[in-house]
Amino acid sequence: MSVPGKVPENLAQRLPRQWFQRRLLPALWPLLPVSWLFRLLSGLRRSFFRAGLLASTRLPVPVVVVGNLTVGGAGKTPLTLWLAAALRTRGWRPGIVSRGHGTDGREVRPVHAHDRADAVGDEPLLLARRSGVPVFIGRHRARAAQALLAMHPECNVILCDDGLQHYPLRRDAEIVVFDGRGAGNGRLLPAGPLREPLGRLATAHALVWNGPPDARVQASAGLLPQFAMHLAPGAFRSLHDPQRQCLPAALRGRRLHALAGIGDPARFFAQLAALGLDCETHPFPDHHAYTAADLAFARDGVLLMTEKDAVKCAAIHSGEAWYLPVEAEFGPDGAALLDIILEKLHGRTLA
Repeated sequence: MSVPGKVPENLAQRLPRQWFQRRLLPALWPLLPVSWLFRLLSGLRRSFFRAGLLASTRLPVPVVVVGNLTVGGAGKTPLTLWLAAALRTRGWRPGIVSRGHGTDGREVRPVHAHDRADAVGDEPLLLARRSGVPVFIGRHRARAAQALLAMHPECNVILCDDGLQHYPLRRDAEIVVFDGRGAGNGRLLPAGPLREPLGRLATAHALVWNGPPDARVQASAGLLPQFAMHLAPGAFRSLHDPQRQCLPAALRGRRLHALAGIGDPARFFAQLAALGLDCETHPFPDHHAYTAADLAFARDGVLLMTEKDAVKCAAIHSGEAWYLPVEAEFGPDGAALLDIILEKLHGRTLA
């Protein structure tokens, strides 16, 4: 059940809804000239890095980038967590670098489990709490990685969460993630959701689908190996005491509010519905910086949220609230994806 008007929709919510239609809506036609200019400039920028006209840094250890061609979240952070765990089982010692969305990004710094999300970013904080490996943030990912390696010389591979377009950092493997929205209308910003053209897939090493595949993306991917990922929910955990767990059955029949400030809030709401939960839904923009006023609607019920939202809401909401952790799962295809990455890493392993 959705209740309109509870959370006023702003431009950051309207545009993505229009971008991810399968055709270019008339309201976006005036943005096409800017989109064409963006395509030209982004292409020139990438070609300058490839030609060495703009400086890029090669680290002393291999680098794996997990990114996407569209704006907003598509499942990169759960995939990064999965990859970190998988590499550790194979004897690798990964470290993770990220931009730190919501911070100014100028300061390179480590991320600790006790940090505040407004100081380090929601996704880096989630990575630090869940991964068990060193996590550093910084707008310049190469400098963040260098600082990580200086403090943790045992690390022998760097995972870059959301850095596909960050060309100052050279990489040895690229994994591109799409969710069920695919490429939307197929246009570049600001007329569509793409940061780069779909032809960019030609230089990636793997394509991961977090939802149904988009035929246009598949056609552009050609022979690029493709893998199906899904986000498997665990038990709900208390926002204020993560050791406390709750099964969906205990929440049915209660007044439930669900919020999500992720790339595709509808994906989380559908997940709750699949668990048999009838919720009043409250979508927010990706990486939204919540205030207590934002959560006023939950005073008369139970609040449900994603784990990414939980790292920001614990300090501002005192009522009953639960978050739903998820794990990336691949099934048998996961071994094939890991083999592709390991092949690239062994190509850079230093004697």
